[in-house]
Amino acid sequence: MEACHPALQFNVTSYGATILAIITLEVFVGMWINAFIVCVLCIAWVKKKILNSNEKILLLLGCSRISYLCILWVYHFLSKIYPNYLHVHNIFQLLATFQTFFNYSNLWVSACLCGFYCIKIANFRNSFFIYLKVKIDRMVPWLLLGSEILALAMGIVICALMETAQSSNITLTSQENFWEARITMDKHFFSSFFLTGFGYAASFTAVFFAAVFLLFSLWRHKHTMQTSSMKDLSMDAHIRAMKSVLSFLVMYSINFLCLVLTIIYAMKKENTMTLLISIYLYAFPGIHSLILIFSNPKLKKALLKILSCVKCEFFIK
Repeated sequence: MEACHPALQFNVTSYGATILAIITLEVFVGMWINAFIVCVLCIAWVKKKILNSNEKILLLLGCSRISYLCILWVYHFLSKIYPNYLHVHNIFQLLATFQTFFNYSNLWVSACLCGFYCIKIANFRNSFFIYLKVKIDRMVPWLLLGSEILALAMGIVICALMETAQSSNITLTSQENFWEARITMDKHFFSSFFLTGFGYAASFTAVFFAAVFLLFSLWRHKHTMQTSSMKDLSMDAHIRAMKSVLSFLVMYSINFLCLVLTIIYAMKKENTMTLLISIYLYAFPGIHSLILIFSNPKLKKALLKILSCVKCEFFIK
């Protein structure tokens, strides 16, 4: 009997299988949540022949997150079950390119959504802010296009740097060129890590300032209502909105911290810390999208309608 090709050998431990099962569950739930958003918005698009700016951002965000979770799962599956496949030429580079593209698409479209909410909801008398509030609907398609172009550029650059570093490691193998090869690889890895960190920081900065400005505006409006003795119902709505924005800011901050830690632990062996980071990163797209569903009247209504139908079917059986 012929021996199996090394790339096809099955290699998994009980620990690796358990981790893969947990991550698979997170990916499955996250993909279904985002698929729900995409389906509802696509049906509305077909019926109305048009989407508003908020729905355009949510549609692209849902598609980005589905693709991102899918690529992450494929990479994790290969690393745990068939790790030798990652050493096949171009396989790792392609996965890294697609993962980088969809990751940045997810992050920057999320930042666009947070900025859109800030401009639409917040009230400031600044002339530039008023100009943005008037023009934001026309700017959204260009912002989304720019986010995708930048995400694609980052994916291509990261892939090129990894390819160059790998080529340096292969070609410079003689003893006198060992240190030169090591320095060359370190330079390329540093460049890729720097670009990755800069992309994370840019999206986080946009989300942070948008969330802070929105929280300040909501708090100021709530304070105005308290002093003028307006209805409690409106005040409760503002308090719920503040809690929602604050929870998103906390979640996004933790997500940003985890992304930075992935850069720090990139060259180290997998340990408990990297495992916890991965579990949170896999859970974030689903949890945040679920929050977006309950904060959007159309999506919330569609979800409750589906749940009520499922409940009726369950009791009928």
